[in-house]
Amino acid sequence: MPEDRRDVAEAATLGVFFGGSFGLYHNVPGLGLLWRPFRAQNGRDFMWNSGVFGVDTKELSWPMHALAGGIFATYPFFLKLGRWLGRML
Repeated sequence: MPEDRRDVAEAATLGVFFGGSFGLYHNVPGLGLLWRPFRAQNGRDFMWNSGVFGVDTKELSWPMHALAGGIFATYPFFLKLGRWLGRML
């Protein structure tokens, strides 16, 4: 894929991930079809626990929200890592 098209695809992918993640974390109405199949209580519960952890998402304090922001900030890194690994293979 040409570099300019690849950059557009990367930006679109990040937009979908950030938009979907932000919507789930903030319990935007209409996204239940993404979290209900996993028996989560809501979008934030799905984002934190995903059936693995036991974080009480009803009583989150600012450090947990800051951690979530930090995790969201790693999305571009992992996209770049995936591109790099794809070139190496």
